[in-house]
Amino acid sequence: MRRMNLRWSAFLAAATAGAFALVASCGGGGGGDSSQSQQAPPSQPGAQPQPPVAGAQYIATDLHPSGFAFTDGWGIGNGEQVGQSEATRSQPGVTHALLWRGSALSVVDLHPSGFDVSVAQATSGGVQVGWGTGAVLHALKWLGTAGSAVDLHPSGFLNSMAFSIAGDQIVGAGFVQLDTPHALLWSSGGVVDLHPSGFTTSSGQGTDGSQQVGSGANPNGGMGVISHALLWTGTAASAVDLHPSTGFSITTASAVSGGQQVGEGFIGSNAHALLWKGSAQSVVDLNPSGFFDSHALGVAAGRQVGYGSGSGGTHALLWTGSAESVVDLHAFLPPGFTRSRANGIDASGNIIGTADGHAILWVRQ
Repeated sequence: MRRMNLRWSAFLAAATAGAFALVASCGGGGGGDSSQSQQAPPSQPGAQPQPPVAGAQYIATDLHPSGFAFTDGWGIGNGEQVGQSEATRSQPGVTHALLWRGSALSVVDLHPSGFDVSVAQATSGGVQVGWGTGAVLHALKWLGTAGSAVDLHPSGFLNSMAFSIAGDQIVGAGFVQLDTPHALLWSSGGVVDLHPSGFTTSSGQGTDGSQQVGSGANPNGGMGVISHALLWTGTAASAVDLHPSTGFSITTASAVSGGQQVGEGFIGSNAHALLWKGSAQSVVDLNPSGFFDSHALGVAAGRQVGYGSGSGGTHALLWTGSAESVVDLHAFLPPGFTRSRANGIDASGNIIGTADGHAILWVRQ
C-alpha cells in the first residue's frame, strides 16, 4: 500500500476520527514507534555507536524521558526539539505534545488544558506549533509551556492543523468540509487560504518564512485524483506545480529551505525521496542504492533528511543534494536499534527523528 506523508496521514486520521556515545540514556523502558510495536533496546551505560561513516560525524542523543511509553521527534530549530508522546504509562493511548532542549531531562509536556490529544510538529524562535483534538481538531501554537497554548483555528473551517513555522509564517491545513482540506498560511497579517485553482484538496506542509510547500489533489482525467507536490510564495495564485511530467505517479512536498524543496514521489508502489529547486524540471531523485523505498522530510542549509527501507531495514538518512551523497544515520546509533527515521534538520545540521519508539537527536560534530 502506498504510504502517505507521515504528517498528512496523521491529520486525516485525527480529522476523520543524553548522548549515546558519552552517557547513559535517561529514557524509560522499551516501546515501539508509530509504525510498529517493536521492543526498544534498553539503555546501556557506555554503549558505543557503530563505526563512524566517512564524510559525516554525529552523536546520537536519546530524548526519550522517563514515564512515557513511546516518543517521536518531529521538529527542530534554535536549540529546541519538539514531538509527541504516543502514550504515558499511567494513561495508555493518550498523546501529548513535547518540547526538549537537547536532553531527555529537559522535556516539557506542552499538552494544554481542554484537549484530549496534542502533537507538536515544528519549532522556530522559541515558538512551537502543532495541533490538539478535543471535540474538534485545532491548530495550536505554544511559547514553551502548556499554559501558553494559543488556539489558531480560523473561522469558516471545521478542523485545522499546523505543521511548520519559520519567522512570521505558520503553515498547515484546514477542512472546509470533512473531506475537503485546504492549505493554510498564518502570519501576523492573518490567515491566507492557499488552496489553488484546479485542485480538489490541498495541504501546506512546510515553510522557510518566505516559501511554502505541500501537496494538492489534482483530477486525473475523470479516473480519480493524483497528488502533486506544490510550492507557494504566500498566495493561492502563486502555486507552482512541482510534479514532474514523467516518471512519478504521485508526488508530495514536505519541507522547504533556501530555495530547496524536498518530498517524495512514487514509481509504481515504491516511494523515492525527491529534491526540487523551484520547478518540476529541477527534480532530483535522491533514492540511494540499496534502498527500494525512501522519503525526504526535512531540509536546511543544503542538507536533506528522511529515511529509506532496504534489505537492512528502515534507516534514517542524510543527503547533500544527490542520491550518491547519502549518509546512513542509523550507523551512529548503538547496536540493538532496528528502525530509525529522520524527520527534521536545522541550519547547523542537527537532526531530529525517531528510533524504535524513542525520540532521537543527532548532533553534528
